[in-house]
Amino acid sequence: MRGRSRLMVAAASASIVALAFSACGGGGNSGSTSNNTGGEISMRGCTPQNPLIPAATNEVCGGNVLDAVTAKLVRYNADTAKPENDLAESIETTDNQTFTVKLKPDMKFSDGTPVLAKNFVDAWNFSANSKQGYVSGYFMEPIEGYADVAPEEGDPKSDKMSGLNVVDDRTFTIKTTSPVSNLPQRLGYTAFAALPDSFFKDPEAYGKMPVGSGPYKVTQNNEQAIVLEKNADYKGIDPGKVDKINYKIYNDANAAYNDVVANNLDFTDIIPPDQLVGDAWKATLNGRNGQKESGVIQSLAFSPNDEQLKDVRKRQALSMSLNRDLVTKQIFNGSRVPATGWVSPVVDGAKPGQCGEACTYDEAKAKQLWQEAGGYNGPMTLAVNGDGGHKQWADAACNNWRTVLGIDCRVQITPDFKTLRNQIKAGELKGLFRSGWQMDYPSIENFLTPIYKTGASSNDFKYSNPEFDAKLVQADAAKSSDEANKLYQEAEAMLAKDLPTVPKWYSTTPYGYSTKVDNVKVTPFGTLDVSSITLK
Repeated sequence: MRGRSRLMVAAASASIVALAFSACGGGGNSGSTSNNTGGEISMRGCTPQNPLIPAATNEVCGGNVLDAVTAKLVRYNADTAKPENDLAESIETTDNQTFTVKLKPDMKFSDGTPVLAKNFVDAWNFSANSKQGYVSGYFMEPIEGYADVAPEEGDPKSDKMSGLNVVDDRTFTIKTTSPVSNLPQRLGYTAFAALPDSFFKDPEAYGKMPVGSGPYKVTQNNEQAIVLEKNADYKGIDPGKVDKINYKIYNDANAAYNDVVANNLDFTDIIPPDQLVGDAWKATLNGRNGQKESGVIQSLAFSPNDEQLKDVRKRQALSMSLNRDLVTKQIFNGSRVPATGWVSPVVDGAKPGQCGEACTYDEAKAKQLWQEAGGYNGPMTLAVNGDGGHKQWADAACNNWRTVLGIDCRVQITPDFKTLRNQIKAGELKGLFRSGWQMDYPSIENFLTPIYKTGASSNDFKYSNPEFDAKLVQADAAKSSDEANKLYQEAEAMLAKDLPTVPKWYSTTPYGYSTKVDNVKVTPFGTLDVSSITLK
């Protein structure tokens, strides 16, 4: 999932390049109350991996744009992440299995056409169909009839899910194969956005210049920038203050940061590695910086194509020899928190310590496990994207593994996030690669199902555990959030046995902005609240 859960392009990091770990045993706004409207702002952007189609996007580069362009049935409060009705007037159920959705009247797409119940039903049926190959079509899996449009093998048996039915222009029903207690909470994710009639006439054109029902519309999309302008037909809750948003594409976090310092860029959510050391960035951007606790986790993932890393003892050894305390204190200067599990602590139900001893630094135990498992023959690679500020910590991690475990570890850098994602999806990598997750919606389930369930859209490691899958289904059907959280916690604890990924740290989002803007707010998802920002 992505939505705001999404695969993360970056985790700004700082490091002493030659550091070998083995050698060592909140958020805010600009404070202004300006209510100015109009004008243009610029912010750091990155290259989307896929066309700008809601269900085809599960990473932040395209997701951040679509968040401003599409409105959904539900939105998430910019301060608390609490779900609130947006296009939906109501979402009602008596059994958590059949849901009746009533739309608000007079909502429109940016092409002036009305947002109707059929625009949701048609969009979800099309997106779920396996013929499309959309990475987030998987989000429709709970809906009855999903298996007919997206069978595990063979061609679809139908182009419609039996669980979706249009009642009238403003009403439709959703029936799931089993109870799903948090379905309304999920419906704010981008994959569930409605699609206008024009989409089905030319999906390729839509992918370049999407037509949504959000406060902004795309007016330019090329390799240098994605430009949004106010949607005159938007009648929703948050129309936004500025008239124009220019997402400038950067392949270098330092370049974006330097442009903010020089007031040539208005916002960046990545602070370069060297600037985090000693809080240099806060001094340089005095009065125009902030830090927000975010629903983001960074991990190390194991390539499913590397037979040498399938032994769980090797995974445990690599995890135990990663000194999370040292990294977060000396490298990230406290802007990261060592991860003890796979779920961000900002969401309700998160339980500390789920990773157990595998996430506890222990050189002696790591060496023992590594030797017992037979080590690694040849160079082992750690792949990171070059546009996210990852090289320094990756170099340090390799130095650590080289020293503690005797591995010939080599950092493999791609030019940008899109390239790394394409290599992962194509199965071109061996060794390890960096992975990150930004929550789509504030639920413990969102950190588990879309990443680790068998066949899930973001299960890049091809992890499969029938017992884990069954526990998720059981949790989905729970009658209360407390009961559901307990069952999701039990599912998370199973990951410690197999270690499909190694949790590294939980993130805050450090950010900087120019002297030209006011009311700068970062959400619990680690994204700029584009509805609040203004020019001075």
